[in-house]
Amino acid sequence: MISFARGVPAPECLPVDELADCARAALERDGHTILSYGPSPGYAPLREWIAARHGVAVERVFLTNGSLQGFVFLAQRLAPGKRVLVERPTYDRPLKILRELGADVIGLSCDDEGLDPDALEHELRNGPAPAFLYLIPTFQNPSGRTLSEERRRRITELAREHDLLVLEDDPYGLVRFEGEPLPSLFELSGGEVAYSSSFSKTIAPGLRVGWFVFPPELARAVEATATATYITPVLLGQATVHEFVSRGRFEPNLERVKALLGARRDAMLAALDRELPGISTTRPDGGYFLWLELGGVDAAGLLARAEQAGVTFVQGADFGGDPDTARLAYSFVSPDEIAGGVARLAAALPAPV
Repeated sequence: MISFARGVPAPECLPVDELADCARAALERDGHTILSYGPSPGYAPLREWIAARHGVAVERVFLTNGSLQGFVFLAQRLAPGKRVLVERPTYDRPLKILRELGADVIGLSCDDEGLDPDALEHELRNGPAPAFLYLIPTFQNPSGRTLSEERRRRITELAREHDLLVLEDDPYGLVRFEGEPLPSLFELSGGEVAYSSSFSKTIAPGLRVGWFVFPPELARAVEATATATYITPVLLGQATVHEFVSRGRFEPNLERVKALLGARRDAMLAALDRELPGISTTRPDGGYFLWLELGGVDAAGLLARAEQAGVTFVQGADFGGDPDTARLAYSFVSPDEIAGGVARLAAALPAPV
C-alpha cells in the first residue's frame, strides 16, 4: 500500500544519531532534573529559547506534549457549550475534540487565499460571541493553502475590533520550499494572538514537544488545567530539543528537511500534472499536504477503489470539506512511490462520460 494519508515525515528526515547524542548529553548534564517531576509549563531553558525567538516574556511560553495537547487544554477551558470558529476545511483532530466537548463548531469558507474575512465578519456580527477562532494560516492542513498577507491583516483587525481570541496554529510555517515568508498573525497583532507550533515537523514528532505563546492570563489558566491533568511534562524530550538547538543544529536540520520534502512536493505535482491533468489541486510553497477537487467524483467511492489498487489518501469530508475533495500527503512517501501511487489513483477514477 502506498500511503498518501500519513502526514508524518519520511524516516530519512529524522536526525536519529544527533538526537541520541543530544539525549545522552542532556541526561548527563541535567538528569536529576529531567528524570524527576517538573513544572507544568515545561523545561525552563527551552522555554527561554522560545521566548527569545518570539520576543516575549518567558511566562507566556507553555510547552506541551505535542501542540495538540495544548489545544485540548485550551478547548477544555473555553469551548464547552460555546461557538468556535474554524476554517472549512480544517485539521480533523481539533474538529473531533471540539465536538466531543459540546462546542458549536462553525466552519468558515476558504478559497485559494485562505480564510475569507467577510465570512468571519459575518459570524462576528451575528449570533453569540465565539470562544475563539482556530486557524492554520500557513501551508494549512489539509489544503496546503496559505492565508494572504492582506487577509492576515484584516483578520487581526477584526479580532481586535470584536475582542476575539485567535489561536494561530503554525506547525508547518518553517517548512517552506520557495517564496518569501509572510508575517504571522501573532506578529501582526503585536502579540495579542495566541500562537502554537511544534518541533514535530522541524526535528522529530516522537519527541512530543509543542509550544504555545499565550496572553498572560490565558497562560495561567492553561497551566492550571495542565497541572490537574498530569503530574509532570515530558522533560527528557524537551531537554533533548534544547540540547539540539543549543548546538546550532536547528537551522541546518531544517534546511535538510526542506530539501527532502521539497523534492517530494515537486514529485507529487509533476505526477498529478501528468496523470490527472483535469483535476484541480492546490500548489503549496511548503508543508506536507495538497488538496484535490475531484469535480463531482465522490471521494469515498474513489478511496475504496484506490485502496483495492494499493494506494490510500484521506477524503476531504473528514476535514469538513465537500464530498468530492481529498487530501494527499507527500511527506512520508518517496518520489518513486509518489509517481506510482498517483498513477494508481488516476486508474481508480471513473472514466469520463
